Amino acid sequence: MDILTGVLDAWKAAVDAHEPERVADVFTEDAIFQGLHPYSVGRTGVAAYYASQPLGMTADYRIVETRRLAEDVILGYASVTFAFTDRPALSVHLSVVVRRAGDRWLIAHYQVSRL
Repeated sequence: MDILTGVLDAWKAAVDAHEPERVADVFTEDAIFQGLHPYSVGRTGVAAYYASQPLGMTADYRIVETRRLAEDVILGYASVTFAFTDRPALSVHLSVVVRRAGDRWLIAHYQVSRL
């Protein structure tokens, strides 16, 4: 869980700072990304998605479940609340697959759903 927490903490810090390129840096080059808009593949799509988010948006998460799928692959399921300055917060469920890439762990798959 420490690995997943480290990755999601880096993601959260970049989201909270509204730094789309820094958010994208937490993802693999070929990451499959599904926010609440059409999916994309790769860091460019991740950066574009977060660049389109409103200033002041923040993310708070709580890890619900994790599974080590392989030595270099972890599945995570989290509850995330996105807060905004001008509208009610949005609570979603987030599934991620993080993968070791050299000496870093990066998000290879990201999928948000509203259940």
